[in-house]
Amino acid sequence: MKWKILIAAVLIIGAAVGYKFYSDKIVEDAAKNYDTEKVVRMDLTKTVSATGTIQPRNSVEVSGKVTARIQDILVEENDHVTEGQVVAILDGKDYRAQLDQANFTLTNARQKLERTEKLYNIGAKSLQELQDAQYEYDRAKSSVELAEDNVNQTVITAPMDGVVVGEPKTPGTMAVQGSTNPTVIMRIADLSEKLVKAKVDETDIGSVKVGEQATFTVDAYPEKIFRAEVTKISQTDTTNSWDTSSSTSSSSSSSNAVIYYYVTFAAPDDENLLMPAMTARLDIIVGQVRDALCVPIDALKTDAKGSYVERITKDAKGKDVAEKVYITVGLYGEEFVEVTGGNLNPGDDVSTTYEAAQKKPTQGGGMGGMRRPPF
Repeated sequence: MKWKILIAAVLIIGAAVGYKFYSDKIVEDAAKNYDTEKVVRMDLTKTVSATGTIQPRNSVEVSGKVTARIQDILVEENDHVTEGQVVAILDGKDYRAQLDQANFTLTNARQKLERTEKLYNIGAKSLQELQDAQYEYDRAKSSVELAEDNVNQTVITAPMDGVVVGEPKTPGTMAVQGSTNPTVIMRIADLSEKLVKAKVDETDIGSVKVGEQATFTVDAYPEKIFRAEVTKISQTDTTNSWDTSSSTSSSSSSSNAVIYYYVTFAAPDDENLLMPAMTARLDIIVGQVRDALCVPIDALKTDAKGSYVERITKDAKGKDVAEKVYITVGLYGEEFVEVTGGNLNPGDDVSTTYEAAQKKPTQGGGMGGMRRPPF
């Protein structure tokens, strides 16, 4: 019976020793399991992303200065026009009739003024009567000038060189003049130069400066990279939410909506591929360093002393050894960060693993603390 107990004790002790060896083996293997990346030299670029709309540099809405029905449209969509070219004619019949009436009134006023002057000179008319005749003549003359201008305004000319964008209004349409909601007869745009007007998040706007370069793509040519340059940064957000005098602005500022600022880019388009209203997806280059010493952002760690990486080397037995190397950092890219100070060299291996080794299992006292090893 005693020998059975002895054998059982030996087996239990053997199992415990085996489990201890097995656990230590797991820890030892885990300690070697580092995910590493190389320290490299590279050109590092930091970008800010934004979405914008293609616009012509200059454009104008052509409207009439008088209200009349459109008699004729002399251009079509996509036609090139020059400043001063006649592009549309309004029905001027009523205005010509007004001009005829004004000329008739002016003739009568002139004759009356001449008679009054003669009679005044011989003492048959008073000075007041002469002044009244002069006033009527001046008023009739102004009416003629106004009527002549109205007739001239029935001939619509292009205010700038450019291209007719969109279909003009058709003949027969009533063109209403006005300062608030006039009838737009056609639109003319200078398509020789293109702009991109983009919205930039308030968290990124501080990085964007006039003169910085950008690249962008449009859905029509997804494989083609276009280039642009920042020319203007708006000093107010897109909704003027700071202006609390407006009820609309007040409600906007009280919400948690993201604040955006308009940034305008000059976009050369020598091939004339970009069309107004196309959506441009931009990457604005806000920082760039040539031949920078870089580590992956995933390798960067911090503690109370500052930023550091774990450099991985081999010991005499060929096992991985982690060494803390404190560094100073500069420009951040999308995946890498510039190293501006610290004892790192190109080709060094740095850990991208935060827990390089697993903790040893807690060993409880006596038999109760042991776990059965897998067999």
